[in-house]
Amino acid sequence: MKRNNVQAITLALELAMKQKPNVVVYGEDAGNVGGVFRATKGLQAKFGVNRCFDAPISEAVIAGSAVGMAINGLNPIIEMQFSGFSFPAFQQLLCHAARMRNRSRGRFTCQMVVRMPSYDWNNGNNGALEHHSEAIEALFCHIPGVKVVMTSKPNDTKKLLLAAIESPDPVIVLECLGTYFNSYTSNNYTYDVREEVSDAYEVAVLGKAKVLKEYKSEEKPDLTIVTYGSKVYDCEAAVKILEEKENFKIELIDLQTLQPWDEETVVNSVKKTGRLLVVSEAVRSFSVASEIITVVNEKCFEYLECPPTRLTGYDITVPLSKGEKWFIISPDKIMKKVKIMMNYPV
Repeated sequence: MKRNNVQAITLALELAMKQKPNVVVYGEDAGNVGGVFRATKGLQAKFGVNRCFDAPISEAVIAGSAVGMAINGLNPIIEMQFSGFSFPAFQQLLCHAARMRNRSRGRFTCQMVVRMPSYDWNNGNNGALEHHSEAIEALFCHIPGVKVVMTSKPNDTKKLLLAAIESPDPVIVLECLGTYFNSYTSNNYTYDVREEVSDAYEVAVLGKAKVLKEYKSEEKPDLTIVTYGSKVYDCEAAVKILEEKENFKIELIDLQTLQPWDEETVVNSVKKTGRLLVVSEAVRSFSVASEIITVVNEKCFEYLECPPTRLTGYDITVPLSKGEKWFIISPDKIMKKVKIMMNYPV
């Protein structure tokens, strides 16, 4: 049946709880009402208050208790109400969850999942507060011992969440709030987020990107776009217009896992195209985009036909309502950047 991302998340959690008796789900309002966005709705009724329950309004306690549960054999899945609320939990995630395997020399692992909605400004018209609008994936990616996932489409969201639950190490699952429900709007573009998602227990491979559009090497594609999260939809729209109107051949890659990221897939594409554009909503400096471009420079330098480029948010605090539309990366901005790259040098 067709599902949106919230429904795909609920399905994945239900499948995991059915298959794994040690899985517990909790967070602020996650039990009785199903979380602020209802991603855990109905799970308490199906599995009881001991396996799906509300947590105190204390992110440090939520994360710290999950570490204790994990090293004692449970498989906790915790929900941070927004990624901007996760900072009080950072010590538990960095100092304990991420280091437990190394600290105990393999005696203990932290098999836990931290879910959190991110990028509240994605639909460009909700006037979210700044603490609801964090783009902090690079902070998590910088922590050795933690895996980081960023969801985009419902079918992949289900598979990635199940893969995160099965991982023996802690996984941060960042869910783009703007793509949670049936449609996603980015400035003047609106997309249907729903797609067919089966009820089967299907697991993705963490660390493997998804190539959404690919060309054979003999066709000599023109450019590689690497993106993740909600920008997958904007990049797809931009690529479609550019191929129809400009006849550009563009390979499009959805990273899906940000740490570890799929270097091989990206490098192989850039070696074919000679051009790389990384699209992300996060701030520009010290970002996931920066890491990708650095690796491409190291491994593809002799193949490049123009400088690898990033199209990102600005190095500013997320603007309030009236400034949102200027901050958002839209298909128009993507198309403009691609045309500049295709005309290099000018």
